[in-house]
Amino acid sequence: MSDVLDRFIRYCEVPSQSNPLTADHVPSTESQFKIAEVVAADLRALGAEDVDVDEHAYVTAHWPASAGAESLPTLGLCCHLDTAWQSYGDPVRPRVVRYEGGELALGTGRDGRPVTLSPQMNPELERMAGEELVVTDGTSLLGGDDKAGVAECVALLARLRDDPSLPHPRLALAFVPDEEIGHGAALLDLNAFGAAYGYTIDGGPFGEFCYETFNAVEAFVRAHGVSVHTGTAKGKMINASEALVRFHQLLPAAERPEFTEGYDGFFYLERIEGSCEEASSDYIIRDHDWSQVERREKIMRDAAALVNAQMGADVVSVEFKDQYRNLAEVICRPEYAHLIENARAAYAAVEQEMFCVPMRGGTDGSQLSFRGFPCANLSAGYYNAHGVREFVPVRELERMVDVLQGLVALYARPQA
Repeated sequence: MSDVLDRFIRYCEVPSQSNPLTADHVPSTESQFKIAEVVAADLRALGAEDVDVDEHAYVTAHWPASAGAESLPTLGLCCHLDTAWQSYGDPVRPRVVRYEGGELALGTGRDGRPVTLSPQMNPELERMAGEELVVTDGTSLLGGDDKAGVAECVALLARLRDDPSLPHPRLALAFVPDEEIGHGAALLDLNAFGAAYGYTIDGGPFGEFCYETFNAVEAFVRAHGVSVHTGTAKGKMINASEALVRFHQLLPAAERPEFTEGYDGFFYLERIEGSCEEASSDYIIRDHDWSQVERREKIMRDAAALVNAQMGADVVSVEFKDQYRNLAEVICRPEYAHLIENARAAYAAVEQEMFCVPMRGGTDGSQLSFRGFPCANLSAGYYNAHGVREFVPVRELERMVDVLQGLVALYARPQA
C-alpha cells in the first residue's frame, strides 16, 4: 500500500462531519478535533515546523525551503478536515476494491437497498476497468472530499523529507474545519500563515482545476401566523406554513439545482419546518454573476411582499447573509496568472490535460482570496462527493502527489 493510500484510509476512518445546526461555534462538531490531532501527529512525525492545533481545530504547519529557494515567497496549501453533513458519515468503513467493469456492488445501504456504482451514473468508470478504487460499504460517504486532499498534502511532505534534493519554496500548510457549512477558513491567521499565494486541494476528478466559483448567499425566510381552532378559523387563522408554501411556489421552478448546470445559477431550499404559528425555511442562492445574485434576492423580496399582500402585513420576512464571492475576481488578475499556468504545467508533466471548470460551489479559497491569500483550486481526485457512492481511484490519488511535487518545484524559482 502506498504512503498516500495508507494515510487516506486512516483519515477516512476518523468521522469528522460538520453540522450546520451547530455552526454558531467553530468547529461545529467535536469530532473535527479528532481528525485534527491525527493529521497534526503525522506532520510532527515528518518533521514539519510550527505544527499547531488551535482552539478551533485549525491545523497549521510550515516546511522549510530546499537549498537555494529560501528567499522565495512562501507557497500555501490548504485543505479541509470536515466531511459533508448531507449523508451518513459515521462510521466510515473505507476499503480498496478492484473494479472489473460494469456494475460494482458496494453493499446494502442503511435503508436496506443495494448501493452500486455503474458507468451509467459515472461514465468515467469505463476508463477505470482493472484499477483499484477506494469505496465504502454503502452505509456512509467516504470522505474523499476533502481527506483525499489532506492525504496528498501530507504525502507530499513525506517525499520532501525522504529526498531533500527535491526543489520547493517554504511551504505553509493549513487543514481547516467546517468548510462544508460555509465557514470558509474565516479564522485562519493569515499573518502567521505567511503565504503569498497558493492552492486549495479540494476539487473533484483528477485534472480538474478551478479559478471560478459561485457567488454565495444564504436566505432565511420566516413566517409568523395566527393559530385558531380549525372549526372557527374563518377570517381569523393565518397559517405560517401555508405562507411558506406560497412563497416557495413564487420562485422560478426552472432555477432549482436539479434543472441547472454550467454557469446556471439557482435557488435551493435547504430545509423547511413549521406549524400554523411559526414556520421557517432556509435557502441558498448561487450564481457566478453577482448581478444575478442581486436579481434573485429581489425575486425573493418580491415574493415575500406578495404573500404579505395576500395574507396580511409582516407574515413573511426574508434576510440575506453573504457567504463568499466568485474566486475569479481575484485569480484572474494578471499578477496571479502563474497560479493557473503553473498548475497547467504540473498536470502536463504527468501527462494529464488540465480542464478548467466553473465550480458549482465554493472552496475555502473563495473567502481566503478576498482576505489576501489568493488561491486557486486543484483536484483531489474524488467522485460522487457527499453521498454513499463516493469513490477515489487509487492511481489518481497517487498521481496527484506527483502533481503537487511538480507544482512546488515550479515555485522554487522566481515567478514572472
